[in-house]
Amino acid sequence: MSLEQRTVVLEEDEEEETSNSPGTGDDDDDDDDGEPKICRACGDKATGYHFNAMTCEGCKGFFRRAMKRNLRLSCPFQNSCVINRNNRRHCQACRLKKCLDIGMRKELIMSDEAVKIRRALIKKKRRLVQFQSTSPNPGLTEEQRLLVEQLAEAQKMTFDSNFAHFNNFRPVRRHVNLTDFSQHSSNVFTMLPHISDLVTYVIEGVISFAKIVPNFRTLSIEDQIALLKGSALEMAIIRFNTVFNTRTCSWECGKITYNLRDMALAGFRQIFLEPLIRFHCMLKKLNLNMEEYALMQAICLFSSDRPGVTDRENIDRIQEHLALTLMSHIEAERQSQEYRFLFAKIMECLTEMRTVSDEHSKQVLHIWDIQPGYTPLLLEVFSKVNDE
Repeated sequence: MSLEQRTVVLEEDEEEETSNSPGTGDDDDDDDDGEPKICRACGDKATGYHFNAMTCEGCKGFFRRAMKRNLRLSCPFQNSCVINRNNRRHCQACRLKKCLDIGMRKELIMSDEAVKIRRALIKKKRRLVQFQSTSPNPGLTEEQRLLVEQLAEAQKMTFDSNFAHFNNFRPVRRHVNLTDFSQHSSNVFTMLPHISDLVTYVIEGVISFAKIVPNFRTLSIEDQIALLKGSALEMAIIRFNTVFNTRTCSWECGKITYNLRDMALAGFRQIFLEPLIRFHCMLKKLNLNMEEYALMQAICLFSSDRPGVTDRENIDRIQEHLALTLMSHIEAERQSQEYRFLFAKIMECLTEMRTVSDEHSKQVLHIWDIQPGYTPLLLEVFSKVNDE
């Protein structure tokens, strides 16, 4: 075993020791059928989907390090080692091959900067969850009650949930013309123009929502723009979740229902759609009401780590106040035991959505390189990826 391979193993020991420390979960590590989640690479207890496959923390860390370092691993035997929990460190080459065989993808690995931001978000939201577990339950203050009402009203005013006014759009083109796929064609993604108009319509509502949210207009114009550019897609994803059907994996937008094939016809690859669908299923499972969706969007809006933000301390205070308001709202309105972890799960969804949104943005820019299908508003929003 090379020195570099030994380093991978030694670092894994350290990571596994860290990953076994107490977290903020609610013992919800089992599937809906009650069966435990198993790592598809080594058979250990899995912690969730990592890089497109259900794995444990050890295999997640191993795959990330191996891919980032472009390790050239070789099997000392016959390239057919059986990988399990007890011997997974014995042959790094076969372990990496197993990771790739079960569908783990290098392109889903976040950059070091993205990992740093994600960890900061998790740490911040973990503090809020710990605060929830130790604080008394006084219910909503009058100020918080008014804030919830304002946000709910803003949601009603700016979100056309039935898409009744979504009329000005380019046509739905679900048929595939083989001539579109010629080498010189610039129209290979037949649904891209329509999907672009749909997302633009929702983001226009998101911008109108932000302008009504208390404290947003008190920020500098520069910070308002930075916050909107950074959060518009995430807030739109939250809104699309309200019309998501988990049974059919489709979005029921008034008279038109969009499915995964439509997204593929807009240029999105399956590897990027799967994490998006998992996120929508995870969030939809929480059965949020309109007030909770509105609060979730507002919390998303006031994220001080967006590129270009200057008044970070003030924005942090606003976001924390919104998070505490959401916590109090849940305690006051969701007193059943089944909702005891709802706040923690919403915070988890917000963190996961950051990853989904970042990957979605990169995919959109890649699609536009092949076939420009953007509107001026989408171009402005997605330019944040290049600015970072």
